[in-house]
Amino acid sequence: MKKILLFLLGYCLFCNPLLAQTPVDLTVGKIDPTSMGHPSGKSSITPPTVYIEDYTLFFEAYHPDYILYIKDEDGDVVFTTTVYSAQTQVVLPSTLSGDYEVELVMGNWLFTGWINL
Repeated sequence: MKKILLFLLGYCLFCNPLLAQTPVDLTVGKIDPTSMGHPSGKSSITPPTVYIEDYTLFFEAYHPDYILYIKDEDGDVVFTTTVYSAQTQVVLPSTLSGDYEVELVMGNWLFTGWINL
Protein backbone atom coordinates (compact mmCIF):
# COMPACT_ATOMS: atom_id res chain seq x y z
CA MET A 1 0.00 0.00 0.00
CA LYS A 2 2.88 2.36 0.82
CA LYS A 3 4.41 1.74 -2.59
CA ILE A 4 1.19 2.69 -4.35
CA LEU A 5 0.86 5.90 -2.34
CA LEU A 6 4.49 6.82 -3.02
CA PHE A 7 4.03 6.12 -6.72
CA LEU A 8 0.93 8.33 -6.89
CA LEU A 9 2.66 11.12 -4.98
CA GLY A 10 5.67 10.90 -7.27
CA TYR A 11 3.46 10.98 -10.34
CA CYS A 12 1.61 14.05 -9.08
CA LEU A 13 4.84 15.88 -8.34
CA PHE A 14 6.87 14.98 -11.41
CA CYS A 15 4.48 13.99 -14.17
CA ASN A 16 1.56 16.34 -13.73
CA PRO A 17 1.62 18.67 -16.75
CA LEU A 18 -0.15 21.47 -14.85
CA LEU A 19 2.93 21.94 -12.68
CA ALA A 20 4.92 23.20 -15.68
CA GLN A 21 2.19 25.59 -16.79
CA THR A 22 1.90 29.18 -15.62
CA PRO A 23 -1.56 30.53 -14.84
CA VAL A 24 -2.70 33.57 -16.82
CA ASP A 25 -4.15 36.12 -14.40
CA LEU A 26 -7.35 37.38 -16.05
CA THR A 27 -9.49 40.34 -15.05
CA VAL A 28 -13.17 40.69 -15.85
CA GLY A 29 -14.93 43.51 -17.65
CA LYS A 30 -18.28 43.92 -19.31
CA ILE A 31 -18.25 45.21 -22.87
CA ASP A 32 -20.38 48.30 -23.33
CA PRO A 33 -21.89 47.99 -26.84
CA THR A 34 -21.82 51.79 -27.19
CA SER A 35 -18.09 52.04 -26.46
CA MET A 36 -16.81 50.07 -29.49
CA GLY A 37 -15.61 47.02 -27.56
CA HIS A 38 -13.97 48.60 -24.52
CA PRO A 39 -14.76 47.09 -21.12
CA SER A 40 -16.87 48.98 -18.63
CA GLY A 41 -17.25 48.15 -14.97
CA LYS A 42 -16.62 44.98 -13.05
CA SER A 43 -18.77 42.03 -12.16
CA SER A 44 -18.81 38.99 -9.93
CA ILE A 45 -18.46 36.61 -12.89
CA THR A 46 -15.49 34.30 -12.48
CA PRO A 47 -12.82 34.55 -15.17
CA PRO A 48 -11.89 31.35 -17.00
CA THR A 49 -8.94 29.28 -15.87
CA VAL A 50 -6.18 29.58 -18.46
CA TYR A 51 -2.56 28.42 -18.32
CA ILE A 52 0.36 28.99 -20.64
CA GLU A 53 3.36 26.80 -21.37
CA ASP A 54 5.74 27.87 -24.12
CA TYR A 55 3.44 28.89 -27.01
CA THR A 56 0.38 26.93 -25.91
CA LEU A 57 -2.62 28.26 -23.99
CA PHE A 58 -4.51 25.62 -21.98
CA PHE A 59 -8.20 25.97 -21.13
CA GLU A 60 -10.48 24.14 -18.72
CA ALA A 61 -12.13 21.02 -20.06
CA TYR A 62 -15.61 22.56 -19.93
CA HIS A 63 -15.89 26.18 -20.99
CA PRO A 64 -18.04 28.31 -23.28
CA ASP A 65 -16.89 29.45 -26.70
CA TYR A 66 -14.51 32.42 -26.65
CA ILE A 67 -13.02 34.71 -29.25
CA LEU A 68 -9.32 34.99 -28.47
CA TYR A 69 -7.32 38.10 -29.33
CA ILE A 70 -3.59 38.41 -28.78
CA LYS A 71 -2.48 42.05 -28.85
CA ASP A 72 1.01 43.51 -28.84
CA GLU A 73 2.08 46.30 -26.48
CA ASP A 74 0.71 48.89 -28.94
CA GLY A 75 -2.74 47.30 -28.80
CA ASP A 76 -2.53 45.86 -32.32
CA VAL A 77 -4.12 42.43 -32.82
CA VAL A 78 -1.39 39.99 -33.89
CA PHE A 79 -3.41 36.78 -33.59
CA THR A 80 -7.07 35.90 -33.30
CA THR A 81 -9.07 32.68 -33.27
CA THR A 82 -12.25 31.17 -31.89
CA VAL A 83 -11.75 28.84 -28.94
CA TYR A 84 -14.62 26.39 -29.15
CA SER A 85 -16.02 24.72 -26.04
CA ALA A 86 -14.49 21.36 -27.02
CA GLN A 87 -10.97 22.85 -27.30
CA THR A 88 -8.58 22.71 -24.37
CA GLN A 89 -5.48 24.06 -26.18
CA VAL A 90 -4.58 26.85 -28.56
CA VAL A 91 -1.09 26.99 -30.05
CA LEU A 92 0.14 30.54 -30.63
CA PRO A 93 2.49 31.45 -33.49
CA SER A 94 6.13 30.81 -32.59
CA THR A 95 7.07 34.04 -34.37
CA LEU A 96 5.70 36.05 -31.43
CA SER A 97 8.18 37.25 -28.83
CA GLY A 98 7.72 39.62 -25.91
CA ASP A 99 4.76 40.75 -23.80
CA TYR A 100 1.24 40.36 -25.16
CA GLU A 101 -2.24 41.11 -23.93
CA VAL A 102 -4.69 38.21 -23.97
CA GLU A 103 -8.34 39.05 -24.53
CA LEU A 104 -11.09 36.45 -24.32
CA VAL A 105 -14.53 37.64 -25.39
CA MET A 106 -17.65 35.74 -24.36
CA GLY A 107 -20.78 37.62 -25.40
CA ASN A 108 -20.65 40.95 -23.54
CA TRP A 109 -17.89 39.78 -21.19
CA LEU A 110 -14.21 40.55 -21.68
CA PHE A 111 -11.42 38.73 -19.83
CA THR A 112 -7.96 40.30 -20.12
CA GLY A 113 -4.48 39.41 -18.95
CA TRP A 114 -0.82 39.50 -20.00
CA ILE A 115 1.55 36.78 -21.16
CA ASN A 116 5.21 36.72 -22.06
CA LEU A 117 6.41 34.66 -25.01
